Amino acid sequence: MTYKFFVQPQVNETDHSIYGYEVLLRKRQKDTWTLPTNFSEISLNEQSKLLEQTAAALKTSVTNKVIAFNLNHDQIENPLTLGTIVALKKRLNPSALTIELTDAPTLEEVQRYSILLHQNDMQLVLDDVGTGTNTYENIKDALPYVDQIKFAMQNLRMSGEANKIPELLAFWTKIAREYRLDMVLEGVEDQHDQDLAAKFGIKIHQGYLYGKPMPA
Repeated sequence: MTYKFFVQPQVNETDHSIYGYEVLLRKRQKDTWTLPTNFSEISLNEQSKLLEQTAAALKTSVTNKVIAFNLNHDQIENPLTLGTIVALKKRLNPSALTIELTDAPTLEEVQRYSILLHQNDMQLVLDDVGTGTNTYENIKDALPYVDQIKFAMQNLRMSGEANKIPELLAFWTKIAREYRLDMVLEGVEDQHDQDLAAKFGIKIHQGYLYGKPMPA
């Protein structure tokens, strides 16, 4: 089975510059690239090698752009994960590597990751806040230990709850200010979404308006 990281740009709307890239794992089946059914089906060591190749293709070591890399809960629980990530960061220097937790961590897990990642000049992110397991009740105790939260409008659109987006954005931008967190808005597709982001002061955008996930 062949795997590849697709990349989607994150844009700083303050100056319309590329802030960084989220890397998204895909696997080749026949003539198409699809989402893996289980993101742990390829080892983290193999993923780190692929990510290193992707960073080289993006020339992030020259531009020092952010690379956002996702970890699910199975990977978070694996005792070898942190060592793999730290070794990867050393090979990527001076690229800025951020780790996005797609599932709500335990308090012990987020404390452990926060210490080790910050010691090695990496940032910790809670992905898709407000949906999946990353609800406020599940992650409120983790908020002091992270650097950034991401709000995914596309998740609410797919679940038929797009009408809740303004209310939830108001809540999560308030949380970001309270905990002094950066915030990324995902699912930005048109001018209306840009205007909504501007209303809440969200500067870092990601979505189809800026580009679909593509091979590096």
